[in-house]
Amino acid sequence: MDEFMQAAIEEAKQGWQEGGIPIGSVLVIDGKIVGRGHNRRVQKGSAILHAEMDCIENAGRLKARDYQRAVLYSTLSPCDMCSGTALLYKIPKIVIGENVTFQGPEAYVRSRGVELVILNDPECIQLMRDFIAAKPELWNEDIGV
Repeated sequence: MDEFMQAAIEEAKQGWQEGGIPIGSVLVIDGKIVGRGHNRRVQKGSAILHAEMDCIENAGRLKARDYQRAVLYSTLSPCDMCSGTALLYKIPKIVIGENVTFQGPEAYVRSRGVELVILNDPECIQLMRDFIAAKPELWNEDIGV
């Protein structure tokens, strides 16, 4: 397992332990994690704190050239909001733990020149399956259903 995806999985597990949604993310520049986060919508009463948003926020203000050599790792396929943020900052590569339980606008993101790597990691899939089975109403709220 890639060390960066493993860090994202640890973030996801932390979110689950906090009573939130088990999705994690890390932002990597030049082989170093510069930001990490997990879905904290429940914990913070937030409308937008998906894992990728939390991660990018926690990385702080970066220069455009920093984002342009970054890799965003997420345990789950990024939604429209999170994909849009990656596009806005021109992050060239996203490594996705899984897209079995949910798939964001991957074709569109690819059409904009972003490299997507889909791992379909069994641990990521199981985390989401367990969560969706335990809290379907919270999951539906998170994805806007």
